[in-house]
Amino acid sequence: MFQIISLILIAVLTGLDRISKIAVIRVFKGGESKDILFGLFRLRYTENTGAAFSAFSDSTAMLSVFTVLVLVLCLFVLLTRRAKSRFVCACLILIIAGGTGNVIDRIANGYVVDFIEPLFMNFAVFNVADIFVTVGAGLLIIYEIRELILEKKKGKQDNKDTEDDGKDKLI
Repeated sequence: MFQIISLILIAVLTGLDRISKIAVIRVFKGGESKDILFGLFRLRYTENTGAAFSAFSDSTAMLSVFTVLVLVLCLFVLLTRRAKSRFVCACLILIIAGGTGNVIDRIANGYVVDFIEPLFMNFAVFNVADIFVTVGAGLLIIYEIRELILEKKKGKQDNKDTEDDGKDKLI
């Protein structure tokens, strides 16, 4: 049941990304743009042939293969229940959905449709799939750092307890 729910969530999130891109193509492909959220963001259609921040521009085939490999690995971890917690599963669902949305663009079009442009800072134009991947990966990194810190604290406490046990035996 867990696997079915996970796949449904991935499909829904990927669908949201696809719907947003289709809507932007229909409305803004002619070069128009629209400022939103009190002028903090602009909706503007762009075609990104690279990865994040247009890195690896014109490397669509390589990026597609790499993305598919990462997606397969994440799906394997998710669907075989190797993830440590539900939180990690949620992060993987976001990463898989976002990666799937962008790889569909790369394979179908040779580029990824980006359209959200922050105006309050100098930043790359991005899309909904990018938000999913970034939030999922960012939260996963924070979770793993937290786990490492907790393990280290637990290890120190275990060592202290062992030292305390040894002192009691000497008395």
